[in-house]
Amino acid sequence: MSDILETSHAIGVDSPHAIGVEAIDIGKRFGAFHALSGVSMKVRPGTVHGLLGENGAGKSTLVKCLLGYYRADEGSFLVDNHEATIERPADADALGLGMVYQHFTLVPSMTVAENLVMSRRDVPAAIDWRSELNHLADFMRSMPFKVPLHAEAGSLAAGERQKTEIVKQLYLKRRFLVLDEPTSVLTPAEADEMLGLVQELAHSGQVSIVIITHKLKEVAKFVDEVTVLRRGRFAGAGAVRDLGPADLTAMMIGEPHTPAKPERVGNATSDIRLSLNGLRTAEDNGRAGLSIDTLTVRAHEIVGIAGVSGNGQKDLVEVLGGQRPIAAGTMEVDGASYDASRAASQAHGVRVLPEEPLRNGCVPTMTVADNLALRSFDRDGTGKPISWLDRSGMAARATQMIAAFGVRAPSAQVPIGVLSGGNVQRCVLARELDGDVRLLIVANPCFGLDVKAVAETRARIVAARNAGTAVLLISEDLDEILELSDRIVVMHGGHVAAELPAEGADPQEIGRHMLGHA
Repeated sequence: MSDILETSHAIGVDSPHAIGVEAIDIGKRFGAFHALSGVSMKVRPGTVHGLLGENGAGKSTLVKCLLGYYRADEGSFLVDNHEATIERPADADALGLGMVYQHFTLVPSMTVAENLVMSRRDVPAAIDWRSELNHLADFMRSMPFKVPLHAEAGSLAAGERQKTEIVKQLYLKRRFLVLDEPTSVLTPAEADEMLGLVQELAHSGQVSIVIITHKLKEVAKFVDEVTVLRRGRFAGAGAVRDLGPADLTAMMIGEPHTPAKPERVGNATSDIRLSLNGLRTAEDNGRAGLSIDTLTVRAHEIVGIAGVSGNGQKDLVEVLGGQRPIAAGTMEVDGASYDASRAASQAHGVRVLPEEPLRNGCVPTMTVADNLALRSFDRDGTGKPISWLDRSGMAARATQMIAAFGVRAPSAQVPIGVLSGGNVQRCVLARELDGDVRLLIVANPCFGLDVKAVAETRARIVAARNAGTAVLLISEDLDEILELSDRIVVMHGGHVAAELPAEGADPQEIGRHMLGHA
């Protein structure tokens, strides 16, 4: 124990203990917009606290006020039972408040040890690395999990990088830590291990934890208490043991909601809609390109592509959507060569819902009506080319699609860029499912949607499958893959690492394939 205390003294910070934090009636305005209004949250020392709410509920704004990135317009914060003035990040640092962000902040080309030492505010002009490494070795002996000090951060797997981010905060002697979607890039096994370790850290009294997450299964298993926000206001709080998924969902969206699993009708036929053979793409900034020997999707089938982010899934969507060229191999749709051009996609009924649809599937400055017509503006009702724009027909069709998909927009004539992310997603889904769709490629289709919209979107994807569409589903949400897929393909390092039926699939086995260990 004396060694640990000496190490703490050596890096200039007192031995840590968990502290409580309370937000009282916090308000934050951006012009006339009230991002937060009368929001309160109480986090008890040595607990894991869940901060829940749909996108846009105010979670990030509240945390940014707490950490000094924004200054709250109203209300106050109590830190360790004392009122605290937090006007800048340095104030939060001094109080022992920290955050691990959803996207890693480690410098990839530096070792873990270098990342830790260089994160300190008191880094000397001349670093005695032998002494620093000795101190780090002592420090690591006090940690509940280990990270390789001499490895480059960029060489670590996602789970190891997440651990390193947490170790960095503990090295900086944080006593209160916010984790933003901490399992978003982890396999199921990594996620359980990570959250179990986080829970142990909190319950041992070393640090208080706030987890921002949308995964209610993880909340039920690892979180002690929750605070729920809705549209910038406090919507509820309580002990997790007293609240089920239905209670939490009702708080988040303002009404009870129990999503029904979409009914699956019909089985995959022998008709192969999409066939990829010997597909190769060039390397991209040192990252390996795609190397897919064979991949097929049949009519009446959803093939889910699982994998840790960055293992070729995005490249595959770009290839099929005509945004990335292939270096070798063939692509066929219904047995005919497919080059992913607009003409080919129209001829073969291929539709793509890309990741980040506002950036990849829309023209932000064009109207909602015009964006909804991007697939069909130069075709008449029978699919034949036309040489003029049927503005009245486009407007009428846009009105129908907006109503059918529940798009919330002031009118069809406003720029699509002013809509929320969820409503942009609805618009693009409406456009891509319009007409005769034979092959549908969807990437993270429910990202940013509220609970009801997620259920609705998944039901539409299954309905397309039931009607005979072949669906290629790329998602970083393994629960979504397991719920919707007939067959699961796991990608690792740009190639197909495994293929297995979805029925009875073991998430842990899928996770091992995602890491390339199986």
